[in-house]
Amino acid sequence: MKRCPECRRDYYDDSLLYCLDDGAALLEGPASGSRDEPLTAILHAPSGEAATKAQIDTGRVPTGTTTATALRLPMRKLIASLAVLILATAGFFGFRYFRADAKQITSIAVMPFVNESGDADAEYLSDGMTETLIGSLSKLPNMNVKARSTVFNYKGKVTDPKTIGKELSVQAVLNGRVLQRGDELTLSLELVNTDTDNVIWSERYKRKQSDLVSLQGDIARDVVDKLRWKLTGDEQKKLTKGNTQDTEAYQLYLKGRYYWNKRTDEGTTKAMEYFQQATDKDPNYALAYVGIADSYIVSNFPHGTEERAKSAAMKALEIDDTLGEAHATLGTIKEWEWYAYTGADAESEFKRAIELNPNYPTAHHWYGEFLATRGRFEEAFAEYQRALELDPLSLAVSTDLGNAYYNARQSDRAIDHLKKLIEIDPSYVRTHFYLAQIYEDKGMFDEAIAENEKGRVLNGIDPESAAKRRVLLKDALRSSGPKGYWRKWLDLGREDDHGQPHPTVTAGLYARLGDKDQAFAWLEKAYDAHLHMEWLKVDPQWDNLRSDPRFQDLLRRVGLTQ
Repeated sequence: MKRCPECRRDYYDDSLLYCLDDGAALLEGPASGSRDEPLTAILHAPSGEAATKAQIDTGRVPTGTTTATALRLPMRKLIASLAVLILATAGFFGFRYFRADAKQITSIAVMPFVNESGDADAEYLSDGMTETLIGSLSKLPNMNVKARSTVFNYKGKVTDPKTIGKELSVQAVLNGRVLQRGDELTLSLELVNTDTDNVIWSERYKRKQSDLVSLQGDIARDVVDKLRWKLTGDEQKKLTKGNTQDTEAYQLYLKGRYYWNKRTDEGTTKAMEYFQQATDKDPNYALAYVGIADSYIVSNFPHGTEERAKSAAMKALEIDDTLGEAHATLGTIKEWEWYAYTGADAESEFKRAIELNPNYPTAHHWYGEFLATRGRFEEAFAEYQRALELDPLSLAVSTDLGNAYYNARQSDRAIDHLKKLIEIDPSYVRTHFYLAQIYEDKGMFDEAIAENEKGRVLNGIDPESAAKRRVLLKDALRSSGPKGYWRKWLDLGREDDHGQPHPTVTAGLYARLGDKDQAFAWLEKAYDAHLHMEWLKVDPQWDNLRSDPRFQDLLRRVGLTQ
């Protein structure tokens, strides 16, 4: 047995040289285990001259020792003492270096797994396994796990762990490589400390593809163990909440998320199909039902689909009421279905989602948006910032924060914020449209026309058509000023929607023109059609109508007076 002379901790592993608590050199402990007996330094004398415990303690020369040997004993004692000092010093600093990797890790970035299969069709697998692991680790209490949309900014780029650690403020990164050959699946993982660049742990898993579900669970448990988290039985179960035991259903779900993350009309349609197939294979696959509802959300609920979205979210919660993702999705559905629910109904779902999964950035993002629509801007900004702590490179969150600044009547702040985002990524469509709206509000029409044109081209509109629109708007502005500009938008809106203008958009244009009666007529059409009206309370475009009793009555009916 060995014992630490500083903290008195006992060790029964003879291979250990230093205390794991304070780094002190371990000493031989008494066989009896008594804390009162003296300790013996771990020293090794030359063969045939093994020093006894008494010699080390007192330096006395045993009977029969020769004079030469006796003279050497004090020198040996000095050397032994120096050796202990050197070992203890080295052990202390070595221990500190070791402890940098050995301490519990509370922040991590799971980098996009590399698809080494040479098959683009297998990309869904490497991406999906990454996203699933991120989702599992985010359920750890007090664990900061960077979100998918942030880490996937590094996909295809060679970036060293130290750089990632500084850019994302994480203690560790997890790298992975996936190789699929027929039914054989090989996954190589490497956990790296971003401060020291040391590999904390590495592992290679070889499984049949039919074992994919169990493999994902094993990976989550192994990574949690290497992060030095001690979980209860219930916490371990949370790692795979809402999952399936059906490998085929799981693969269909991964394909659904792969296409859902593309955020295109075509991608959303494919995602919906795969999520539906996953639930057909496993009717109790809660996360697949969440995927169906999320697909409706990103497509802005095509007419008549609200009930299907709600049904899918409710089914997920029927299977597992502790699934934070499902509560967040249902919160958004209830917010948009203002005609069926109150704001309190939606808010309770967001709060429940955050309570169940405080590291889920989408819950904070959507709750922030909800708070902004209610005019609770300081609370909203806090939720947006929390979402960005978890997902710092998310343009969706950052752009919506800029829109919240605008609705809080902080236009200059919103412009600065959105312009910085365009510098980071000029291809993100929503940023240009939000910026154009703010420029219009400030009377900066030339700038608004330019941003609208950029947004439309990025959104797939033919550049020639976009350029033609620019010319028409500029001509109207030059000949008739702001009112000519807004009237031209009315004409263009009818062209865009084949003679059936969007009620809310048209109402906003009439409000800008000062035609209150027409504005309210179109708002009533939007109300009757149950269209999205959640921004009615704070959106500056309605400022011309706010003093009218009809507007206050509409706010009351939409449930936005509280």
